[in-house]
Amino acid sequence: MSQKIIFFDIDGTLYDHEKQLPASTRQAIQDLKELGYEVAIATGRAPFMFEGLREELGIETFVSYNGQYVVFKGEPLYRNPLNKEALLRLTDIAVEHNHPVVFMDHEDMKANTPEHEHVTAGIDSLKINYFPDHDPTYHEGRELYQSLLFCQDPEDKEYEKQFPEFDFVRWHPYSVDIVPAGGSKAKGIEKIIEKLDIAPEDIYAFGDGLNDVEMLKTVVNSVAMGDGHEDARNAAKHVTSNVHEDGILNGLKMVGLLK
Repeated sequence: MSQKIIFFDIDGTLYDHEKQLPASTRQAIQDLKELGYEVAIATGRAPFMFEGLREELGIETFVSYNGQYVVFKGEPLYRNPLNKEALLRLTDIAVEHNHPVVFMDHEDMKANTPEHEHVTAGIDSLKINYFPDHDPTYHEGRELYQSLLFCQDPEDKEYEKQFPEFDFVRWHPYSVDIVPAGGSKAKGIEKIIEKLDIAPEDIYAFGDGLNDVEMLKTVVNSVAMGDGHEDARNAAKHVTSNVHEDGILNGLKMVGLLK
């Protein structure tokens, strides 16, 4: 049997919309591992936001921060930090417009404002037991792999014009991810594939959101969740059932990894 690797997004893919792991998904991951396949995560989340999930599923390889911090078998493999000078300028502009910023490295996240309803709403939607403390200087002289800018559509378009150093990906009505320009889950996956030397036809990816689009376009065997974003469904080679309707299990059967 040739070596195969399967990458899973978390929110809306492994987790349903209540941030729960369906029983059929948990069993499917176990079945894949018992078959000898490599199971990995590809997410926009920070490593500290899904440590419990990794432990529960026994996963040691992951692409986090939408490709900016990659770990293989528990060891950091690739780091792509944000441009420090550009982030300083962006933060100054954001403060002027009352747009909070959350700074994130591989260990922690800090907010540049002590309290803001949009930050609370965005972080609460992730349903994690973690909230950023206030530290307005956390971004100074530190390697950060992602930041969260809290503004509404179309306010983010002005930032896009002024900061070509970054890509802005909306993940919440109140917030966009700030990542290095050209960085993506697909680029992070590429680093792992180079390490493993796996053929393109043996790579699989599951996702549902806008930050999954490039991954779903790039990976040969890509599967979008049935209730995922339209752009994700259009980018994928296959579309499975909804996340809460055994979407992962059905998708794995669809591509022939499980029977």
